[in-house]
Amino acid sequence: MSEQGASAGRIVVGVDGSESSKQALRWAARLATGDGSRIEAITAWEYPQAYSSPVDPNWRPDLDAQVILDDTLREVFGDDRPAALVPIVRHGPPRTVLIEASAGADLLVVGSRGHGGFAGLLLGSVSSACSEHAHCPVLVLHDKA
Repeated sequence: MSEQGASAGRIVVGVDGSESSKQALRWAARLATGDGSRIEAITAWEYPQAYSSPVDPNWRPDLDAQVILDDTLREVFGDDRPAALVPIVRHGPPRTVLIEASAGADLLVVGSRGHGGFAGLLLGSVSSACSEHAHCPVLVLHDKA
């Protein structure tokens, strides 16, 4: 990822709890082990555009996103989380959040398809947008990678 003699690189990973995002985390960890890169595991969230039923005023989608991220990291790494892994929850459309986070990164890793149920996190359209507009190389993985 980083040039010889330079500081360790930065790998951004889109995480939504889907199998392909879990594979993205595994690949990022393998790549980071080779060169000491920092891994930024990012879960994006946004409020739904329209509600079909009343919404609980106590609902906190940011906390739901944090739970998804924490559960996914625990499932993928257990107690052996990479030391250079930084979990991040950001508000905004997933494609926008990941494209912005790719600025200055050495690599953006995303799953090919995500869960459409939680505010559209990491849909196939997100991986497509990232591969077209990211500020760094993009690795797109499916759940069988």
